[in-house]
Amino acid sequence: MTVARSVADVLDDHVTLEVECLDRMFLNVYQPRLQHVGGVVSFFRGHRGAAFASSALMDPISKAFVGALHRYCQDHQVPLVDFVRGQRKDDLAHDYLAEFEAAGGTEGVLFIGRAQEKTRVFRTEKRRNPITGASYPWIVSGTGIVNQFYVYAVDADFGPFFLKFSSYFPYNAKLCLLTELRAARSLAAVTVPSRDRTRRTTGLGGLGGRPAGWVAGNDGSVRAVPAA
Repeated sequence: MTVARSVADVLDDHVTLEVECLDRMFLNVYQPRLQHVGGVVSFFRGHRGAAFASSALMDPISKAFVGALHRYCQDHQVPLVDFVRGQRKDDLAHDYLAEFEAAGGTEGVLFIGRAQEKTRVFRTEKRRNPITGASYPWIVSGTGIVNQFYVYAVDADFGPFFLKFSSYFPYNAKLCLLTELRAARSLAAVTVPSRDRTRRTTGLGGLGGRPAGWVAGNDGSVRAVPAA
């Protein structure tokens, strides 16, 4: 009786170097003082010199930021893509990366995606002075659905990554480093002693629907390996 061998079993006979790594790493990008109401009020009154802190003061900043992203897309012919509900952003990024590299590109911005997501925001409530009866704006923290911009790019050395920006004050961001693909690219540059041997990198904590690992061949190619 012959027992079927898995992909992992076959590869184990032809692997001289194996590298384990995380699939991806997230880095939060934010200004700590602008994550609470007191800091926001201090920013607009102390730094910007406003008589009252109001979310209306955030609007021109947001419009200038979003406008700059649109101008960048136009000036550099970078696609601006609206993500649809249920769409896998990574799949779309892989398609753009393949097209970019097929055209001879080594590094640059692949595309900028836009999606509406729930996030923490600061709003203005109208309050009234109990003594004088005069109304005044008051900053409060809450949640809202706002546009999030995903800047997908590739670096010649590091590989693919994306930087996610909120379009609403205080414009928090998140940098995602695709460390698994970085390891695969580095692995492709390693010289192995025999042409019938190969190298393998395996991601730890893999995401659903993603490959179990990446194999680098002697020809410098990197290909996905499905889960065994």
